[in-house]
Amino acid sequence: MNPTYDEIVKANSLRGDEIKKTPLIYSSTFSDLTNSEVYLKAEFRQKTGSFKIRGAYYKIKSLSEEDKKHGVVAASAGNHAQGVAFASSLEKIPCTIVMPKNASPAKVAATRGYGANVILQGINYDESYSKAKEIAEKTGATIIQAFDDPQIIAAQGVVGLEILEDLPDVDEIYLPIGGGGLAAGIVIAIKEKNPNVKVIGVQSKSFPSMYESIKQNTRTMIRGEKTIADGIAVKIPGELTFEIVKNLIDDIVLVDDNEITKAMFLLMERMKFVVEPAGAVGLAYLISKKPSPGKKVVAVLAGGNVDMYLLGQIVDKGLAAMGRLLVISMALPDRPGIFKEIVDEIALANANIVEVVHDRLSSKVNAGSVTVTLSLETQGKEQSEKLIEKLREKKIKFELLT
Repeated sequence: MNPTYDEIVKANSLRGDEIKKTPLIYSSTFSDLTNSEVYLKAEFRQKTGSFKIRGAYYKIKSLSEEDKKHGVVAASAGNHAQGVAFASSLEKIPCTIVMPKNASPAKVAATRGYGANVILQGINYDESYSKAKEIAEKTGATIIQAFDDPQIIAAQGVVGLEILEDLPDVDEIYLPIGGGGLAAGIVIAIKEKNPNVKVIGVQSKSFPSMYESIKQNTRTMIRGEKTIADGIAVKIPGELTFEIVKNLIDDIVLVDDNEITKAMFLLMERMKFVVEPAGAVGLAYLISKKPSPGKKVVAVLAGGNVDMYLLGQIVDKGLAAMGRLLVISMALPDRPGIFKEIVDEIALANANIVEVVHDRLSSKVNAGSVTVTLSLETQGKEQSEKLIEKLREKKIKFELLT
C-alpha cells in the first residue's frame, strides 16, 4: 500500500502534544553565504533529537490493541532506535531494540533511558535486523521499519506540511536521503499542495544509493565507503521509498565529508545549533554549490544526535578548513634559544599558540635534533599564509599538517 496525502494529514492530526511542530528559522548568515533566502527546518529540536520520532509514534499509535500486547521490535544504531523506544514508552507497550555491538554507547544509553530492552547483536544493521526478525517471529512483536512503511513515510511527510504552513512561497527544499522515508513523505506532501516547489534530495558521496538507483532505474545495492554521515549511510533504498522518490523528486545531489564538516561547524559557530552530519547535508550542499541565487530555500536539519568525540573533531577540522587552525611540524637543532625565533614570528603575526608537542626521544628524531609540532589559532587564511611566508623567509624547515 502506497502512502497518500490524506494519510499524511491524518498523521498530522493524531500526533498529540508529544510530537512538536519544529520551527522554521530564517538565517541571514547562510542567506549571505549562498546568495539565497535560507530557512532552516529545525528537526534536530524534535523530541529524541530527530524527525524519526514522527514515524515511530504514528506507526505505534496506529497498532491494534492486540498488536500492542505483543509489543514492538526494531533494529537501529541511532535515531530510529530512540524514536521507537520513546513512542513505545508513551503507549506503555513492550519494546525491544536490536543495536549493533559497535553502536555509540551514548545512543545505547539514550535508547535504554526511554525504557527499551536493548540487545547488542551483530556488527552492522543487517545482522541486527536479522535478530529483530527472529525476535518478532518468536514473540509476535511488530517490527517497526526505519523507513519502508506507508505509515512511517506518511508521518515524516508532516514535515512538508509544516514547511508550507510557515513559508507558503518557498521555492526549493533540500533534505537528506538515506533509506528515503523522510524524502518520500515530504515530496508527497509538497507535490500535492504545490507542484511548483522543487524538492532536492542530498546524499553522501560515500553512500549514493538512491542517487545510483534512480540513475539505473532500479533499486541498486552499493558497497559504500566510510562517512561521518552514518545516519544516511544506507546501502540500498526501500522498495516503497524508491518508487515514490523516483517518480516525484526533482533532483538528487551529492556532498562529501569536508562539505558536511564545514556546514556543521558554521551551524555551531554562527547559529549555536548542534546538528549531526546526516542532518546537515542539505545545508552543506547549499553552502558549497550555491545552487539557488535569489530563491527562498529550506534546508531540513533532520537530526542533532552527534557523538561528542566526533563533535570535537568537527570543531578542529572546521577551524582548519576556515584557515583558523594552523598545525605545523618542524625539525630543529636541539640547542637553547632556537625556538625563540619561531615564537617571535608567531607573536608578530598575532597568532595564538594553543598546543605544543616537543619530541626529542622518539626513534624517528635524529640525535641532536628535536621535532616540535605547533597548533596555532589564527584569524583566517590570510593571516596563516603570511605566517607561513615569514617562516620560509627565516629558512625554517617545516611541514604543514593542516
